[in-house]
Amino acid sequence: MTAPPSVPGLGERVHLIGIGGAGMSGIARILLARGVAVSGSDAKDSRAVLALRALGARVEVGHDGAHLPPEATVVVSTAIRETNPELVAARVRGLPVVHRAQALAALTGGRRVAAVAGTHGKTSTSSMLTVALQHCGLDPSFAIGGDLTSTGAGAHHGAGDVFVVEADESDGSFTAFTPDVAVITNVEPDHLDHHGTEAAYRAVFAQFVDRIRPGGTLIACTDDPGVGPLVTRARDRGLTVRGYGHAEPSDAVLLEFTPAGAGARVRARLGGDEVVLRLAVPGEHMALNALGAALAALEMGAHRDCLAEGLAAFDGVRRRFEYKGRAGGVAVYDDYAHHPTEVEATLRAAREVVGGGRVVVAFQPHLYTRTRTFAVAFGAALSLADEVVVLDVYGAREDPEPGVTGALVAGAVPLPPEQVHYVPRWAEVPAVLAGLARPADLVLTMGAGDVTVLGPEVLRELDRAARPEGSHL
Repeated sequence: MTAPPSVPGLGERVHLIGIGGAGMSGIARILLARGVAVSGSDAKDSRAVLALRALGARVEVGHDGAHLPPEATVVVSTAIRETNPELVAARVRGLPVVHRAQALAALTGGRRVAAVAGTHGKTSTSSMLTVALQHCGLDPSFAIGGDLTSTGAGAHHGAGDVFVVEADESDGSFTAFTPDVAVITNVEPDHLDHHGTEAAYRAVFAQFVDRIRPGGTLIACTDDPGVGPLVTRARDRGLTVRGYGHAEPSDAVLLEFTPAGAGARVRARLGGDEVVLRLAVPGEHMALNALGAALAALEMGAHRDCLAEGLAAFDGVRRRFEYKGRAGGVAVYDDYAHHPTEVEATLRAAREVVGGGRVVVAFQPHLYTRTRTFAVAFGAALSLADEVVVLDVYGAREDPEPGVTGALVAGAVPLPPEQVHYVPRWAEVPAVLAGLARPADLVLTMGAGDVTVLGPEVLRELDRAARPEGSHL
């Protein structure tokens, strides 16, 4: 009798608490593709939950110890508290409990691993790398932090021997991976709610570099001062180092960046050859991401001749400057930016796309600790917009802090007061944005919380405002 399919370290039955999350749903999708029995739970139904059910997972809404199968490996993320009833039940019953990153690392066993890390840009870079490898015929497995626009999925079990992972530093769990090739886009303080200090945050990247296999490769953005010590560390270990950025000497150099509609034309030097890349996504930061992805693709075995077409085929990731629609002559986009550097880069890209119009942004701060730490920097970044709407803080896993609200960010925006609007009532934001926007403007909803669902509401308000008075169509 043939034994049921299983994954070393996870077994033949896996239960994921919070299965609808971006990282957890990707793991579940790959497990299902490998024939493993998958169950899980989440606080509510979602598109990800419905998709997993369609693929064969048993998913319950709500958390209850009774949801646990008789024998299973239980997978949790840092967001799952020790008081979760399913986690409590798993510990009482002595079931194996593993972290999300450990589960993903188990899935990479037997494959060549390309892990993309960094404070910013890791989702876009790992997505570009995935699409380039697919275009070059390598059919990689992948697990990234966003859904590819082209496929609607952020994870896939491929037939090739390459596995692309987005390596998340937020809780230090990316040290579970042992990559053959590691990409580090940048290192800038963040997630201090977990790491505590900037020094501790930087130290975990050093630990990640130490996880690269002997004889492996580090690919690093040489523009970023935070990666300098990591490059030195990698060379001291005898690893190959490939650099990319604006300046020589680097293995990939950005020579010229020209915005082109909602994309760009990029002239670069790759190795010893000059190449022209046409990207379907805007922003000079995306051009740098493309160069990092190109170097990683070459290291993983992609042929140079197919890279340009592969990168051109990348048409974005959900929630990374994602186009939501147009109404009343106003274009509406949504973006996940939740750190001052990301906000600045995204607003610069928006400025390129909008041309002669104005940029109207609705920003939802994410986490009380991050809002308190970076309020002034958020204000400076948001000043690149013409009209700024600040929502209240999306607390996510954190409890509220007295005095820490979106007003801290709004008060730090160095624009005339009439251009800055603190709107703590979430439901009022669509009407406020529609009232501020004019034809030819670009409206951008931004943040890591539930601000993402406002796009359709904003479009409805814009459409309503554009109708002739008395029209009911």
